[in-house]
Amino acid sequence: MLITGMSGTGKSTALTELARKGHRVVDTDYGEWSENLDGTGWLWNEDRIMALLMGHNEGTLFLSGTVSNQGKFYSMFDAIVLLSAPLDVILERVSSRHNNPYGKTQAEREEIIHYVHTVEPLLRAGSTFEIDTRKSIEEVTRELEQIATSPY
Repeated sequence: MLITGMSGTGKSTALTELARKGHRVVDTDYGEWSENLDGTGWLWNEDRIMALLMGHNEGTLFLSGTVSNQGKFYSMFDAIVLLSAPLDVILERVSSRHNNPYGKTQAEREEIIHYVHTVEPLLRAGSTFEIDTRKSIEEVTRELEQIATSPY
């Protein structure tokens, strides 16, 4: 399952909770899953992502990320879940979070606003499910687990 969404929608928090519950999780924002080779933006390392997806064969893999080449892998996911929240909630979250410095500067906040208007509609169009993360983290992860086990 791919969990995607804008910065501040709770992707990392959801993955932390899913991992605490014993699920296999990969946050592609960290490690060698993504790369910014030419300075124009982050992309998944396609060979690594392909190997990860092809090599997974037991239980649910919850993979999180938002990059411009993720659509190349959509057919390999059983579900693509967009985590969303209103812009004012997102901006409040990024300004107060301690686990990620992104979103603290005015330039980054303007970038987030721009992405909510331009990128989020594209993510929504490619998603099979959407979860509003104004709910508790327990409710969000319960919905993610339900999606993972449903035959849809």
